[in-house]
Order: sequence, then C-alpha cells, then structure tokens
Amino acid sequence: MDFIEKPFNEQVLLDAVNRALEIDRESRARRVISQEYKELLNTLSERENEVMNLVVEGKPNKIIADELSLSIKTVEYHRGNVMTKLKVESVAALVKLAINAQK
Repeated sequence: MDFIEKPFNEQVLLDAVNRALEIDRESRARRVISQEYKELLNTLSERENEVMNLVVEGKPNKIIADELSLSIKTVEYHRGNVMTKLKVESVAALVKLAINAQK
C-alpha cells in the first residue's frame, strides 16, 4: 500500500497501516453492497431483466414496448415489478444499482 524508507517515524508507519485498513474496509463494504445488489437482480424474471436493461439505457416505455413486442401496459407492469423487487423509487436509483452490481 505504501513505501516507507528507513529510518522511519513510528507515526508514519501507524498512519500507513491505518490508511491501508481504511482502504480495505471501504473495499469490503463495496463488495458486500455489490453482492446484495446482485442478489436483488437475481430475483428478476427474464422479461423483467430485459425491461430493466432498456430502462437503464434511458429508453421510454413506448420504445421498450416496440423493441420487446409488448404493449405499453405490459412494459409498465414489468417496470413496476422491477422497481418493487429492487427496492428503488426512481430510475436514477435503478441506474445506480445496476452500475454498482457490476463492480
């Protein structure tokens, strides 16, 4: 994590160790969150996953319906299920979840 030249001050060593521990703590927390997001994504059906991916790409319901050969009502239904299952309330939160699950 760090390069310390001899002779070194004990405080310099302690600071380096503390920085390394903090970096490790943050990394572990990110991995836990990523795993939780992946588990949530695994609750989606194949169709819900398709709809979610198109929503994350920024496509409106009408375009999603055309691309998947579905009615707009069906897309709205699947989109609602995605939001509920993933426990998000906005498209921005959905995008953030999708990005963090990939890390």
